[in-house]
Amino acid sequence: MGYHVVDAAQLEWEERPPGAEGLPARFAADVTSAAALRQSRGRVWRYPPGTRGRRHADRAQEEVFVVISGTLTMLLGDPPERVDVGPRSVVAVEPTTPLQARNEGDEELVLYIYGAPPEQAGADFLDDVEL
Repeated sequence: MGYHVVDAAQLEWEERPPGAEGLPARFAADVTSAAALRQSRGRVWRYPPGTRGRRHADRAQEEVFVVISGTLTMLLGDPPERVDVGPRSVVAVEPTTPLQARNEGDEELVLYIYGAPPEQAGADFLDDVEL
């Protein structure tokens, strides 16, 4: 078949550990399997207020962050630069660039993150930082 439709109401949410101790958990829904993606990987993420992912640098994947609702705070590069983006905004991050996704707002952040190529060459995990 040449296309696949994924109904958000049918996605299964998996609790994922926070990027730092003492913070709330995040939730992810796998879009890669649901949409039968072969050239990229994707997930929808829900970040409650005060949640952050792990700071890392992907070795091979380009990652794209699409904000659906809320405000995404990204720490990009080394030393990290803070970038805040709102709904319908996109942040594209090249491989080997240090990054961290955060929700520093008062409402839930929902975003779609996809990476290509779909093969995972691993990531280098970095120490969390405060800006």
